[in-house]
Amino acid sequence: MEHTTTLTQHIKAGPEKVWAVISDIPGSAGTLSGIDSIQMLSEGPYGEGTRWKETRTMMGRKETVEMWVSETDPPRSTTVKALQGGADYTSRFSLAGRGGGTDLTLTFGAEVLKPSLLSKVGMALFGKIGMSMTRKALAKDLAEIAAKAESL
Repeated sequence: MEHTTTLTQHIKAGPEKVWAVISDIPGSAGTLSGIDSIQMLSEGPYGEGTRWKETRTMMGRKETVEMWVSETDPPRSTTVKALQGGADYTSRFSLAGRGGGTDLTLTFGAEVLKPSLLSKVGMALFGKIGMSMTRKALAKDLAEIAAKAESL
């Protein structure tokens, strides 16, 4: 059982600047107002295998999720994964140069692993509400990534 959503933000900055923002995991709490804190779990530059813990406040609750980079093709695309509460989350960022700027497309997917009857009913009832809230949070993230890249 999977839910996905895709959003695109045009950014008035080249792909290299946008890449610099999305690959700056330690600095992401300063860029994205939705992130409370970042705790790096791996060392070295951004790449496949980079791991960190990200804390966000959603619906009034602080939640910390361990995340990792599963794929990277700088400055064209990167995929970040997380497992939380029986769900597999995938965020794929794709960058395409257009009109002197960059179209940043974010595809976010949530798949329930081994769904129970209760989780199936929950996803059916709350999936649309949850994805609507997720889309709002993701759209805000993209706008803040754009603002940061445009200021570099």
